[in-house]
Amino acid sequence: MTFRPSATSEWESAGSIGSGLCVFVGATHDDSAATADKLADKLWGLRIFDDDDGVMNLSVADVRGAVLVVSQFTLYGDTAKGRRPSWIAAARPEHAEPLVERVVSALRGRGAIVETGRFRTDMRVELVNDGPVTLMLDVD
Repeated sequence: MTFRPSATSEWESAGSIGSGLCVFVGATHDDSAATADKLADKLWGLRIFDDDDGVMNLSVADVRGAVLVVSQFTLYGDTAKGRRPSWIAAARPEHAEPLVERVVSALRGRGAIVETGRFRTDMRVELVNDGPVTLMLDVD
């Protein structure tokens, strides 16, 4: 499985990787530094890359892949009522940005090559997904 994602912020390249993970990170009000650390640990060890037998048995750490982290408050859009999403569950930028930065820092601390999008900008994300495998992780 190979991912080749890149993020363009306001029409200028913000981050680009070769093989690895494209991770959209959203934060909510009760997320903490411990939550960010748990997420980084989960991402680093998640066995979703194929081994020689074609079985998802390898992590990004095992394949020496990179990680593109893109902040994404819209992950907490609530569409249960009405026709327009509510963003009430999404953390305010002053709370969310340090948490996203903590995920990036924790991944780098584990040895990951990490690129990022730009916080609070309008981004275009391009992704070539060899799989496809798309997962939602919750570390609570």
